[in-house]
Amino acid sequence: MLKIRLRRMGAKKQPFYRIVVADSRAPRDGAFVEEIGYYNPVTEPAELKVNNDRAKEWMKNGAQPTDTVRGLLKKSGAID
Repeated sequence: MLKIRLRRMGAKKQPFYRIVVADSRAPRDGAFVEEIGYYNPVTEPAELKVNNDRAKEWMKNGAQPTDTVRGLLKKSGAID
């Protein structure tokens, strides 16, 4: 099953996340199918950029967003 989830990047104590589509069995920072955006919670205000068209397309094809990513997609407008 495919999941839309966060992939942690950045330095220690400076998290930066990429929003990726990955197989649910893959490790958090392991192989992924496609990167569809990023989220930077460190900046003020937090920076969020998502390719809404690709996110909707992946969800239409059966990819399930995690709870955290679902909230981010709502903020970006990919989910009503």
